[in-house]
Amino acid sequence: MSELFPIYSEAVPYFIIPGEWLAMSEDLCFWSSCRFQPFITACFSTIHIIKRALYRCASPGAGKVTTQAVSEAHQKDLAIEKKYGVKFIKYWVDEAAGNVYCLSSAPNAQAIRSTHEHAHGLLPDEVYKVTPGKESRVKGKQDYFLDVHEFGPGNVAAKDVAAAHKKDLAVQQKRGVKFINYWVDEKEGIVMCLATAPDSSALIETHREAHGLVPVKVMKVNQGQ
Repeated sequence: MSELFPIYSEAVPYFIIPGEWLAMSEDLCFWSSCRFQPFITACFSTIHIIKRALYRCASPGAGKVTTQAVSEAHQKDLAIEKKYGVKFIKYWVDEAAGNVYCLSSAPNAQAIRSTHEHAHGLLPDEVYKVTPGKESRVKGKQDYFLDVHEFGPGNVAAKDVAAAHKKDLAVQQKRGVKFINYWVDEKEGIVMCLATAPDSSALIETHREAHGLVPVKVMKVNQGQ
């Protein structure tokens, strides 16, 4: 599968989600997550330069995280990322649910944790190793959505997701959807898709028509980098 960002061709993506840390290897991508203290408004993850990673950071809840607060925390990460060999690429903020999703590269998961700890003290709880798809470019201002598919540990393969993604692309225009990229954690059986769409229903129905594999949740997010 092609890289998310060619300039980081050897990086691994991570996503962060509330929960415990998951075992990670040094040559694959990961999803990760972090849980915040009550006063925390945002947190970020990173993708290693020699690995690629996507992760989600969970905040205290709806109304307790803002895109502006996340942007400010992100700047603190950027200020020290080189010290730990980390490269932050993009992040997505779900203000409604109070969650933050990040994409970055780094030599290993600990480098991400150390960067966050040094920058603002917001540590991830979980990291998922993921395989990225091929990124599509988006022009103009759009509404971004992230969706999550849960198949169970060991029940999904990157090659099968790539095939399903092609089916999505074949019908996406019917409902004004544009799939940008996706990430697969084969070990945990999780797939996350990034797309622009008129609303969450358009995204769900596109998946349903294309292959019948609908997500367990869809989140409208603001994108930053």
